[in-house]
Parts: sequence; structure tokens; C-alpha cells
Amino acid sequence: MTRPRTSNSRQDSGNQGDQQPAAASTTLTAPPPPAPASGDTSVTPTARQVWTRTRGIALALVLLLIAGVAIAAVRSGEKHGTLDPRSADQYGSRAVAELLADHGVDTRLVTTTAEARAATDRDTTLLVAVPDLLTPHQQEQLRAATADSGGRTLLVAPGAASVGRLAPGVTADSKPSTDTTLAPACSLPAARRAGPADTGGHRYNTKLADAESCYPSDGSPTLLRLPSTTTDGDTVVIGSPDILINDRLDEQGNASLALQLLGTHPHLVWYLPSLSDDAAAGDAQNDRSFFDLIPRGWLWGTLQLFIAAALTALWRARRLGPLVAERLPVAIRASETVEGRARLYRKANARDRAATALRISTRTKLAPLIGVPPSQAHSPETFLPALARQLPTPDQDLHTLLFGPAPTSDAALIALADHLDALEREVRNS
Repeated sequence: MTRPRTSNSRQDSGNQGDQQPAAASTTLTAPPPPAPASGDTSVTPTARQVWTRTRGIALALVLLLIAGVAIAAVRSGEKHGTLDPRSADQYGSRAVAELLADHGVDTRLVTTTAEARAATDRDTTLLVAVPDLLTPHQQEQLRAATADSGGRTLLVAPGAASVGRLAPGVTADSKPSTDTTLAPACSLPAARRAGPADTGGHRYNTKLADAESCYPSDGSPTLLRLPSTTTDGDTVVIGSPDILINDRLDEQGNASLALQLLGTHPHLVWYLPSLSDDAAAGDAQNDRSFFDLIPRGWLWGTLQLFIAAALTALWRARRLGPLVAERLPVAIRASETVEGRARLYRKANARDRAATALRISTRTKLAPLIGVPPSQAHSPETFLPALARQLPTPDQDLHTLLFGPAPTSDAALIALADHLDALEREVRNS
């Protein structure tokens, strides 16, 4: 590739330490392949540049979103209709409802505490599918309605959050059962007739003298029958919902145990708690803030992490102080510095800055030659008249050359550098 012509005076000035104008000149002497001419000298990234830099992140986010939607779609039906007597899915309970209907027991589904309370009576079995979803306010209301109803209340796998209110005198063991299928090991007729069943789940403890304990695991029962002290009703607590779901109903004695526990009365009210229940709004705990819902251990851990991050920042932060002159371990040639800065100008397409650097350098060098103080070398009103007097016959527009607009192309920038070199030689030779 043919190198554009430049003057020796411009190269000599770069070796004398005037690096800023020489930077643009060096770019002119050995430029990379020329870019298409453009009038835009802004360093603001274009839309194409922004897309090139961010397309990797955008692609990763899109793939993550697609994967999340796909996983949600695949898993959305895994436990659809859990313990719903209308659902025929593997986790639903339609099979047990159909078997009960064959034995003359009608099943009614309710989803609010008010409906469950209104349906309780001596001819009804109330099944509470997910007691832990109930708020303390709902649990207290439900217990008040069932305590003296004379019917049966069946609590399916209540945990520590609900069993104490719905079945006073019973506590849930913190360690669940390690076995799924357990033997009755009790005198309860329903359990003895059913035999081994999949009741393994929550384990319970009670000191009530009249409680019947069945299906023990490591000494703690997974099924309790608590007779009422005032009526003929009772409360049954079972540690696992497995005996009610479609997928497990035909295993062990699950079907027999479910039919006997739920078929003692002609009516079954199946209470499937709903998060939209208006009764949940009456619980004072719903007014708790977000921070009240975070366990205390997490708050302390977050505080410790914050303190550790602050100490790390203080340790690794840059220490601010006065500038210290330091000798470089190696000598850097002026041409290398010039070339590096010139490449930065070219990469940023900053022809305006390169042209400004060239003009400032020329005016600074010419000022002593035409008798202008350095402080006024960049004032057109003072510099141009003195320069015109120095030149016998100016053959070009000096104002445009020395104070004009930025070049609109690389070719115009090269021409500007040549004209400035020619002007400097003319003044020196005059």
C-alpha cells in the first residue's frame, strides 16, 4: 500500500515531544485500510455497535426465559388438582370419591372457611385437605365449628403450623417418618381391617389419655383418633395424604383405610383451602411486613455479609493521594506513543479531535515566528493579521485552514495536514 506523503518538519516535531499533533500525523503516515467517508465524528456508539456488544447477553437472557417457560409448562401439570376429589390426575382424589359414592356417601367440595363451618353437623365428615394453608384465624374458626358438631373431622398431614389449633393436645414431631408403609399396631377397628397402609409422613405426639395411636414409626404414631369429650364426634389426624390420591389408592390397605375413615357418615365435606378465601384477610399476620416474613437467621447473615463487603471494599479500595512522578522502567519511543494515540483517534473516528490537534500545534509553532505571544496564538483576531503580514502573497483562506470546521472524511484530514505543513514551511522560509 502506498503511504501518503508528509513533511519532515511534521515528523521532527513529534520527536521533539509535541506528541498531540504528531499523533494525528502518524496516523496519516501509516493508516489502516481507509474506512468509508462519513460526516459523523461522534464517539457515541451506533445501534449496530450496541447490538454487537450486547447480543450475547440478550441471547443468554432469551434462552433463559425460554427454558423457564418450558420448565414451567412441563411441570405445571405435575401436581395439578392435588387432593381434589374432581381430579383424575395421579395426585387427585377422584377415585376415592367415586368409591365413596358407590357406598352411598355423597362428596361435596368447598373452598372457603365459611362454607366448611356451615356444612359441619353430626351426619357429616369434614376432610381438611391442606391444613397448613389455613391462617391461625381460619384454624380457630374451624376448630370452634367442629369441636361440638358431633361429626368427624379428618386432618390430612397437618404440620406444626396447624395441628396444635385444629387438634388441641397434639404436637407434630420435627422429624418425619422415614418409612412410607407402616403396620397398624393398634386396636382401632378401621386400622386393623385395613392392615398396612401408606401413612408414613408427619409423626405426632400426644398426652391425651383417650387418644388412639396407630401406624407408629420409631415410636411415634402417624395416625391419631381423638374422641370428643362432649359429643359422639371425633377428630382423626393422619400424617400422609397418600391413602387418598389416585396413584396410591390401590396399594397396600390404602383404599380400605380411606373408605373406613371417610365413610362413617353419609355426607362428606371436602375442604380444599383456597388462597382467595376472604376469611384469610382477618388474620393479623397478613399485615406483617416483608422483613417480618424473613427468618431471623437470614437477617443476621445478610448483616454479616454487608459488613464483610464493606471491610473488603476498604481493604481493596484505591488510596487517594498526591500524584507522584515516577521514572519509567523502560524508554518509550515517541513514535510508539504517537502511533498509539493516532490509532485511538482512528478507532473512535475522531477526525475533529485530530484536526484540532494539528491546528493547535501549527499555531503554537508559528506564533514565535510572526511575533505573536503564545497566549494569543489561538485568537483569530490577533493571530491571522500577523500571519498575513508575514506571508507575501497568501494563496489560501488562512481562517478556514487554521480555525475552520472539522474535516468530513479521511481524505480531507490528510489534505489539511499537507496544507498545514506547507504553510509552516512557507513561514519559516519567508
